[in-house]
Amino acid sequence: MVTPLQYGDPPHVGPFALQARLQTAPAGLVYLGQAPDGRVVSVAVLSSGAAFDAAARDRFVTAIKDAQSSAVSQAQGRTGVRGWGASLVDRVRGRVPPDTPPVLAMQGGPAPWVAVPYVPNGPGAERFLDPVTVSGTLIGQRHGPDFAHYWLGDRTPALPAPPAPPPPPVATRRSVVLASTLLATLVLALLLVVWMLLFRGEDEPEPPRPLPNTQFVPTPPPEPASPEPQQPTPGPSGGGGDGSESPWPDDLFDGRGPI
Repeated sequence: MVTPLQYGDPPHVGPFALQARLQTAPAGLVYLGQAPDGRVVSVAVLSSGAAFDAAARDRFVTAIKDAQSSAVSQAQGRTGVRGWGASLVDRVRGRVPPDTPPVLAMQGGPAPWVAVPYVPNGPGAERFLDPVTVSGTLIGQRHGPDFAHYWLGDRTPALPAPPAPPPPPVATRRSVVLASTLLATLVLALLLVVWMLLFRGEDEPEPPRPLPNTQFVPTPPPEPASPEPQQPTPGPSGGGGDGSESPWPDDLFDGRGPI
């Protein structure tokens, strides 16, 4: 049953873009995806708990490799009896189920996955998740309850580790020289400022301070005044003041008046 992707599902697995969930198996999850060439694929991914179990991870990868070797044997069997016999032995021993789909791509490591062609109502990538879970005592007679894996309740897909960050960019020789020159100039300027602040002579006269600006206050212009008329002064001989007396004093020219 196809269901939408849920929180935690990867949008891509290898070169395949995941579109929906097809199945949730005890050992992992099966997704509906699309290949770069447009083909619809079925992708099986182990759960996080099963991926941490080295034995479970090995059973998953071994089932994928057995299917690949069986496909190669079938291809060789078309031209010879030896390859057909090897493929028949693998299927008779139960290593490869008859309905196992062909493997398009796979990846091992700590987060393995496998992609096969998608066939509606047909076998898909979930076939490789079946050998991961085991039950019973494997050998001998059963005693007690069946064996159960500790990771059966895990439903989160195992995702590969994020890629390492890219290395820092390598600077060119020219940029290194420019940066070194700029740094040396800044250090020299800083040392010069420190020397001027610490080792400047104390008796060095301080620069004269500029005088304050002169403020000019304008004064009002003088107002012209008309002179007062001169009053005549009476002479020593007296008179009635009728204006017939000489304005000159008598003793100025021995009584003779001006010449």
